[in-house]
Amino acid sequence: MTETANSNSGASFRDRVVASGLVEAAIVDEAVALVRAEAANHASPPGETDDERLADKLVELGHLNRWQAGQLLRGRVRFTLGPYRIIDALGQGGMGQVFKGEHTVMKRLVAVKVLPRQKSTPDAMARFRREIQAQAQLDHPNLVRALDAGHDGNVDYLVTEYVRGADLRRIVRTQGKMGMAEAASIIWQAAHGLAHAHAKGLIHRDIKPGNLLVTPEGLTKISDLGLVGFFTDEGRTDLEGRKVVGTADYLSPEQITSPESLTPASDIYSLGCTLYYAVTGKVPYPGGSVRDKARAHLNSQPLDPRRLNPTLDDEFVDLIADMMAKDVAMRIQTAEEVIARIAPWVRVPVPVAAATILQTAHPPLAGFPPSDSGAIGLPPGSSASGVIAPPDSSRQRTEAVDQATEETVPMFEVDTFRSSPRLFGLPLFVAIALLALMAGAATILAVSFARLLFG
Repeated sequence: MTETANSNSGASFRDRVVASGLVEAAIVDEAVALVRAEAANHASPPGETDDERLADKLVELGHLNRWQAGQLLRGRVRFTLGPYRIIDALGQGGMGQVFKGEHTVMKRLVAVKVLPRQKSTPDAMARFRREIQAQAQLDHPNLVRALDAGHDGNVDYLVTEYVRGADLRRIVRTQGKMGMAEAASIIWQAAHGLAHAHAKGLIHRDIKPGNLLVTPEGLTKISDLGLVGFFTDEGRTDLEGRKVVGTADYLSPEQITSPESLTPASDIYSLGCTLYYAVTGKVPYPGGSVRDKARAHLNSQPLDPRRLNPTLDDEFVDLIADMMAKDVAMRIQTAEEVIARIAPWVRVPVPVAAATILQTAHPPLAGFPPSDSGAIGLPPGSSASGVIAPPDSSRQRTEAVDQATEETVPMFEVDTFRSSPRLFGLPLFVAIALLALMAGAATILAVSFARLLFG
């Protein structure tokens, strides 16, 4: 490196890299020599500091990834939580930030969820520990399994299996809307996972495309139990003191009107909205504010999915209708019934195209959490140099309904369902009556016109 004011900074960066344990000192020194040679030949990009050049070189040589380089450039040198080495940022979940990690002894890849500092309130810590305890009860191939939990410094963390693949939202945004067989296979598997959770007395409360992870082999796993609630124990049903939580595009009506009294049917509604999204590429109520979406879930009917995907047959649309019935009593009540109803269209497994398998199955972007030991993280939403954010960088946080963001950009005007006599249009007898009136009016007009012409 050139002997400039940045040289000390460069040396400091070199020391941070070595201190982190991510790269051996000899390898860092080789990269330093390459950077100096390029600078002497004027081959380095203009405007970069020596620190950035060394970081870029280590990434180019494959010794660091972009997230690690970005953290080191900001002075972060600690990349461990308990026995886990943090490798990369995966995303933002309902209750915390998620990282890719590796057990330092077993060398097993895992996902590590932590609470960011700004959310580490006593209430948030209690909710996070509840998530840990709830997930520990579950063991099913269609649910992301909990493996470990611990406390390091001032950071509580949950360790789950690392799922290689893509979430359903990213698959649809990459490949477009799905056919019935492909979508049914994913929802069928998700329903199996929900059936297991419901049997344990747990409801998810945030079923959505972003929380259905699909592996390259076609296995679907439900993730992010950060908002899990109990429905079998009256002493544990104070779900955030009536605070409406979830993602606005997939909220059941009762999550809005009586969030303290949810049942498994609430997850069924959200799963129906997710199925709608899978086969249309659109959320049921696009556009408008979050409160507009909430009102629509209560009072409006979405566009007939056949308008967006003409390949859907009537029975499949009826299934979506029964899952999305606004009246809980009229809705499919159990995940087992969903499994039985959707089975005729299921083709398992349905491999996901390689092009959709991105770095992780989680929404993008997160920073390493603060701790007493000096690990300092980027704030959520940061896009500073050195942090990878996939092209779809809008985070899907799970928040109170008055703060949540929409899942998709509206591409069409909201219309009412017209084709099904149940959910997707007018009641059948009303439609017949209207057609009869229209036919009668047309006859009267035709007779009047004939009289005018022929006397």
